[in-house]
Amino acid sequence: MVTLLCFGDSNTWGFNPATWERYPLDIRWPGVLRNDLGEGYKIIEDGLNGRTAVSGNPFDGFNTGKTDLVSTLANHGPLDLVILMLGTNDLLMRSSISPDNVGKGIDVLLDIIRHSGAGPGGGAPAVLLLAPPPIGSLAGETEALESVVAQSHLFAERYASIAADFGCAFLNTGEIVRSSEIDGSHLDAPEHKKLGLAVAKRVRVIFAGDG
Repeated sequence: MVTLLCFGDSNTWGFNPATWERYPLDIRWPGVLRNDLGEGYKIIEDGLNGRTAVSGNPFDGFNTGKTDLVSTLANHGPLDLVILMLGTNDLLMRSSISPDNVGKGIDVLLDIIRHSGAGPGGGAPAVLLLAPPPIGSLAGETEALESVVAQSHLFAERYASIAADFGCAFLNTGEIVRSSEIDGSHLDAPEHKKLGLAVAKRVRVIFAGDG
């Protein structure tokens, strides 16, 4: 049995921008991933609304990825693969933060995974790093939000560089899905399906030994 952990924010949790409720399991992308991979794969979902990579806000009541990841890895190991998609909330929370700074947070998370001992035989799990889709433009947005939207388009290049340095697999979700026109940051149901199928395809390549 190959065990995969999907670790992310509200887009991994399955937030529906139209209803503010959670998409059913078969609709959200980790569920699509599970159904497409089929038997032989166990999918663990750990998405949290508002989760950041490392940026903290004492008033929002949510933990950062850095805070959560250590316990998540310990609780669910041994893991063969960690699929990581975070960073959007870091930009939304602090308009002054840059993709480079968010990338430093992703470096921290990858280092936690590398030294976690949560993989088979007490080693490190493999990692598939997902660059979040760019934040969509919205009518009437402020100058600050325009800057956030522009910054989010730089995620792919920064994350690709991080993945190359770390030696892990990478997927640019911005080439696959688009953020909802409703709120500019979450995924509509058809986009979840596209993402789940694309991730499943990448997972098969990873476990076929082709990276």
